[in-house]
Amino acid sequence: MQSQPQATAQTVAVFDHRPFFEKALQHGIQHGIIAAERLDGMRQEAPKGMVQIARYFGTEFLRPDLELAKDRIVNLISLYLEESNDGDLGRSAQALCEHSLLSRSKGGSDMLKALIAMPQSSHFGMQDGAGFRDEHIPLLAKWSLRSLADYRAEKTRRDQTALLIGAATWLAGHLGLDEEELADAGVDAEAVIRTALLAQLGHRRSLPDWPTLEKWLAALRKKFTPSSIAEGKTVTIPLPKDLPTEWLRVVESTRVSLMADLPRLLDPALPVRRLLTQTPAFVGRYFWREDALAEVEHFERQNSAVWDKATGGHDDESSLLTLFLRIAAGSSHASLLTNSSANSLIRKIRKSGIDRELPRQLIREHAPHALQDDYLQLWNDFAEEAEPTLRSDLPQATQDALALLRRECNLAA
Repeated sequence: MQSQPQATAQTVAVFDHRPFFEKALQHGIQHGIIAAERLDGMRQEAPKGMVQIARYFGTEFLRPDLELAKDRIVNLISLYLEESNDGDLGRSAQALCEHSLLSRSKGGSDMLKALIAMPQSSHFGMQDGAGFRDEHIPLLAKWSLRSLADYRAEKTRRDQTALLIGAATWLAGHLGLDEEELADAGVDAEAVIRTALLAQLGHRRSLPDWPTLEKWLAALRKKFTPSSIAEGKTVTIPLPKDLPTEWLRVVESTRVSLMADLPRLLDPALPVRRLLTQTPAFVGRYFWREDALAEVEHFERQNSAVWDKATGGHDDESSLLTLFLRIAAGSSHASLLTNSSANSLIRKIRKSGIDRELPRQLIREHAPHALQDDYLQLWNDFAEEAEPTLRSDLPQATQDALALLRRECNLAA
């Protein structure tokens, strides 16, 4: 029978929803920490603080604003006392004895202002770094009525965001990119960290543009295979040796996520561009510097390589027309005809005709951009004139076709 009142008392304690300020005040009075003189001083301070808070968030002349101000000053004092004293009622009561209510209220307000000024997003394009400003006052008004549990949960989230941004900024700086450039790029911090870790894996010293990132992954795909990744033994992603300890945990967490990505990143069957720009799970997950000139140069180099291979490095009209005609007829790509191959080509054209679009496709996709219109005109004019002769089945047609090829194409003597 004696245990029941104790259980009831415990239940009441667990569900004591009084503001922490009230609990600390009662504790101080009951334990002789707060004297009657100090209590009288609080009675003088509280109305002044309410008026100041009402004026800050609205007006002190309206009863609803004053009622909210009363709730706000109690909550702000509670937030600061409980957080700064780790929920200890004795220490909180002592703080009420030694400091004014306005200072405890300001402490709670400063806590919330610092929270609001912390980054909400790990996206560099959404950072302003300007601290608390007047435009944040409506947000402070909402937070001034929120619980300590809400504050702590939000602070934990924002602390993690700040760690991500700090680690990404350090890693980017380590690889030659400053915070302003990251903001201009509008990139997410985790994407920067993952790409920086890829740089570590490939022993690179700078963050890549798109062509460079493709090269990185191509090189890694040659070095590692999906099966070796799955075994988890052959790939170790090193961290920078001088990485500050404060960033270690968040970078390690991101390294784990990168390890999970590696089987797909290093799968040679998956085109890199399609994986990183068109696969939902990977879009925005990695970072590359936007360098339009570098991409154009890379595109032109790729095109140039294909064009040079097809033309054999020849750019005279005879060689080009020979190549175009062979392509149109479905023959092998070459810029030279022998007598035998010329006769074979004529027979093939008489049987199946030519596809004028195939040479146009090669020109549009791989010829030097500045010369594409000239090459298209060259081919169109030649095809219009030559096709009737090449497809003719008159008695002298073969000789006429050979004469045409000798005059316009690159026919070996």
